[in-house]
Amino acid sequence: MGRPVLHIGNKPLSSWSLRPWLALRKAGIAFDEHMIPLDRPETRAALEALSPGGTVPVLETGGEVIWDSLAICEWAAERAPQIWPSDPGMRARARAVTASMHSGFAALRRACPMDLCRPVAPVALDEATCRDIAAIQAMWAAVRIDEGPFLFGQWSIADAFFTPVAARFYHFAVPLDPAAQIYCDTLLADADYHDWVEAARRENLVPPGHQHA
Repeated sequence: MGRPVLHIGNKPLSSWSLRPWLALRKAGIAFDEHMIPLDRPETRAALEALSPGGTVPVLETGGEVIWDSLAICEWAAERAPQIWPSDPGMRARARAVTASMHSGFAALRRACPMDLCRPVAPVALDEATCRDIAAIQAMWAAVRIDEGPFLFGQWSIADAFFTPVAARFYHFAVPLDPAAQIYCDTLLADADYHDWVEAARRENLVPPGHQHA
């Protein structure tokens, strides 16, 4: 059986692709990746031919197709349980905050889309976005433990889901409380994330309307 293939969108822009990419890396699962450039005339047909979800990321493995970022991360965790906390209570909280990010904070997504080639510069944020930013910081403060640099001590899928948030906060120069800033700095200093960013900077497939800074 061949290696799994992770189909992703443009690395500067596809936050949903980054999350399972990190999880597979941290799980130590060897995989190939295939880029589907976004926002092009052929994009929709390529995505619909790939999976019923019609979105990236998509993982092809063993004849199966998994087309949701969290589902791909759970697939990885079945093979590498260490990417969730081992303690049942912490694992439940990690899943809760991950699910919150997976389904929520739409205002932040709209106002501050991930763009790793965007110059660092603040923008005026509306009330809904400010509420999302405050809620995320409060959630981090509520669950974070003091036994390591990540939310639950060691790196977990929860950190994969918040890495694109940290990137948003950085590129849009969002002011954060000190503990939240330290956590974001930790996520953005991660070696695997740096590999993604370096590839994003080299990418020449960014959609029309997006330019490298």
